[in-house]
Amino acid sequence: MTASSPAAQAWERERGRLLGIAYRMLGDLGHAEDVVSEVAIDALREERAGTREVRSWPALLTTMCVRRSIDRLRAEIAVREDYVGHWLPEPVATGRLPEDAIADRELLSHALLHLAEQLAPEARAAVVLHRAFGMPTREIAEILEKSPAAVRQLLSRAERRLRIDATSTPPRSADREALARLVAAIEEGEIDAVVTLLEDDAILWADGGGRVRSALNPVFGAEKVARFLRGIVERARAHDAVHPLRGGLVEVNGETALLLHYSGHDAVVTIELGDSGRIRALRQVANPEKLRHARAA
Repeated sequence: MTASSPAAQAWERERGRLLGIAYRMLGDLGHAEDVVSEVAIDALREERAGTREVRSWPALLTTMCVRRSIDRLRAEIAVREDYVGHWLPEPVATGRLPEDAIADRELLSHALLHLAEQLAPEARAAVVLHRAFGMPTREIAEILEKSPAAVRQLLSRAERRLRIDATSTPPRSADREALARLVAAIEEGEIDAVVTLLEDDAILWADGGGRVRSALNPVFGAEKVARFLRGIVERARAHDAVHPLRGGLVEVNGETALLLHYSGHDAVVTIELGDSGRIRALRQVANPEKLRHARAA
């Protein structure tokens, strides 16, 4: 695109917002960046063709981005069926995301990105546009080529599943104090102390992607979660008796998360609190391919 191109100027202005849409849709920053780059090519092609008057480049760029994200997500759903273990969204350091991508942090948390995996692509698009970017149903309907009534129905069902409607309590991320207590207990190998921090029906999802030893299925219950963490501590001690396991805090997806280093590799753990204030869910990403963007630039 040339500097004087209206399409290029609009794309440069909107790039951060487009990335925010695509990342929330796909849960993978690399794929999101690919989509945004493809949108630039689409816009240039549209501008050169000149077959129609473009009244609003931002609106057209948004439509292109959403439709490309839907196509990419459909393709990825098929690929993820063959993924080794449980697939979790890629955690991204908040500082790596453009301001326009995180201006509204709705649907940015790791927990909500994970929950959104259960939505069909068009439902996910509707929720992202409406909740994270404040787009009215009429405009969403035009992008998805549906009626406003159909979009409202999509939104209602999707928001209930994500627990972000008016009748339910949305996932709540842990504060720094809760994370500090957890990392201290894990570093010291005090697994009994870890159990006291967990709700009885706590659940842990682990994503090693076949690259790092990890649980292939979700781990249910405080005792079994603690046993999983005990296994990490024991393997870490066997690998390095002097510095078996180190932990720290990082900012990813607009929230504080736990960064663990053990047995020669890293893992990012995001924490979800229950109504009791104890931990009801942990999501551990250890696949090294998914940790490239987990530290701030």
